[in-house]
Amino acid sequence: MPFDRLTIPELPGIITQDEVLQTAYSIASVQCKNGMIPWFENGHSDPWNHVEAAMALSTAGMWEEATRAYEWLVSSQLPDGSWFNYYTDLAGVVDQRIDTNVCAYIAVGTWHHYLVTGDLGFLEWIWKILDRAIAFVLRYQTSNGTILWSVDPDGHSGRYALLTGSSSIYHALRCAIASADTLGYDRGDWKAAARMLGQSLCNLDEGFEPKREFAMDWYYPVLCGALDQGAAVDRMKSDWGTFVMDGLGVKCVSTGPWVTAAETAECAISLSKIVSGAANSTASTDQFGEMARDLILWSRNLRREDGSYWTGMVYPEQVTFPVGESTTYTAAAIILAVDSLKEDSPTSRVFSPPFS
Repeated sequence: MPFDRLTIPELPGIITQDEVLQTAYSIASVQCKNGMIPWFENGHSDPWNHVEAAMALSTAGMWEEATRAYEWLVSSQLPDGSWFNYYTDLAGVVDQRIDTNVCAYIAVGTWHHYLVTGDLGFLEWIWKILDRAIAFVLRYQTSNGTILWSVDPDGHSGRYALLTGSSSIYHALRCAIASADTLGYDRGDWKAAARMLGQSLCNLDEGFEPKREFAMDWYYPVLCGALDQGAAVDRMKSDWGTFVMDGLGVKCVSTGPWVTAAETAECAISLSKIVSGAANSTASTDQFGEMARDLILWSRNLRREDGSYWTGMVYPEQVTFPVGESTTYTAAAIILAVDSLKEDSPTSRVFSPPFS
């Protein structure tokens, strides 16, 4: 394995390289023989969180395990380019609804794995799968640029778009375009679709089903790169007091004191994106970098001895919720957040893919 390309991420004083590797091993320990990565041992898997877990494995240099994860996606893709919502190792498909955001996310993982490994052969191998997935998703783009969020088992599409889902799809489109450009494929239609979607995201809550109580609706328009620097700064400042519990992390929803490690990590990535996108270092951007590091530090409240992370904790009772649950996607989000603060890291580049 050419580790000369790889530097395991760390944040001095917050999390060490050995701890990051331990967290990656906690993900790999529940990977199924067929490559699928469930949320937890003997649990279900969905393709979005499966890809995020694969990205964390790539980041930690576990490229064989990450490749097996992508092989599972290749083998389970439906003829129309989609994937079902949920799978288990023993039962196979357990939820036949299709989520457009879930189907698009392979583009993010594909671009990330290429940036980490430099393996052009991997990009060429998975291209047809990626191409079909994006084609499927764009069937559900509306005239105002948003993407309908779901397709029922009977083929009927959902009635509305979600801000978080469409933001994630915008990010996936940018990564898909970067992959296409690298391979020399002209996907002008993808670029046009991304521009339409990006314009709709700049209007934020207009055209989307209201879900403002969820933290992801707060930070995802920043994380996906749809907002310019000024709007991104304003967005992160606007609801910081609503969703952030000082010293503890980010609440999943504004309606209760339930801190989740994945949302805490993703919020840190959003803040680091503002820092990396700044033309020059300023007191303001430095502050966002410190805030991102603080979030990762606070996430240690949810770290377990084996390197995995509790999904969430309710305060002040300090009760895990869901009770006793630690998840691979949560561990993955922590690894990607740590990497996002490393200068010119694969994660920081995957959240700012080229787009012309």
